[in-house]
Amino acid sequence: MKILPDESPALRVSAQDGHTRRSIVHLLLESGSITAAEIGRHLGISATGVRRHLDALVDSGDAEANPSAPWQHAGRGRPAKRYRLTAAGRAKLDHTYDDLASAAMRQLREIGGDEAVRTFARRRVQAILDGVVHVDSDDDAAVADAAAQVAGALTRAGYATTATRVGGPIQGIEICQHHCPVSHVAEEFPELCQAEQQAFSEVLGTHVQRLASIVNGDCACTTHVPLTATTHEATTPDEQGASA
Repeated sequence: MKILPDESPALRVSAQDGHTRRSIVHLLLESGSITAAEIGRHLGISATGVRRHLDALVDSGDAEANPSAPWQHAGRGRPAKRYRLTAAGRAKLDHTYDDLASAAMRQLREIGGDEAVRTFARRRVQAILDGVVHVDSDDDAAVADAAAQVAGALTRAGYATTATRVGGPIQGIEICQHHCPVSHVAEEFPELCQAEQQAFSEVLGTHVQRLASIVNGDCACTTHVPLTATTHEATTPDEQGASA
């Protein structure tokens, strides 16, 4: 998969370095945020070598570094930096057929009106989440499991999604879509995002709140799912078996 265009300054490197940098960008996309050490373990290269590429991506504006959250840091010493793609970095990802998709959506609206667009958006996200078990109780474990299934289904559809337990004043799970393959189309047709949020609510059996959106310039589409539990626990599609 082509991650960044060849003309990007971050990729004006040797062929081998270019391959490694693309692999790093792919991990940043899939993980949402990740440390240099974790990248090194995935790719089998030293943390020093990884940081050289990360520094280049940061310098070009394609990535950014932030300290780990307290619940992400174990042991003594300073928390490791976690890296993630910026909005500019994600904008360099391939968005195949965006123009065609937008043109088709305009034709759909012209022929069938706004309701036709909303119906298409609902059916699209329902197809993505087909097979996810709907929650029919307020049990936190059931909601967490369903959220992990949602994350897995979205990841398989190209959204690179995680479901993470969060604490604070409002306990819950944050579903973070670190990439949106239709973000350019959704800028013109917000019905896609609205249908997605409604589908999350229906599947999880509770009201959900969209906290951030790639369409609005945020680094991820983040949806908060309320819970009553107080423990901090990160869940991913792999950990829950949702990506199988």
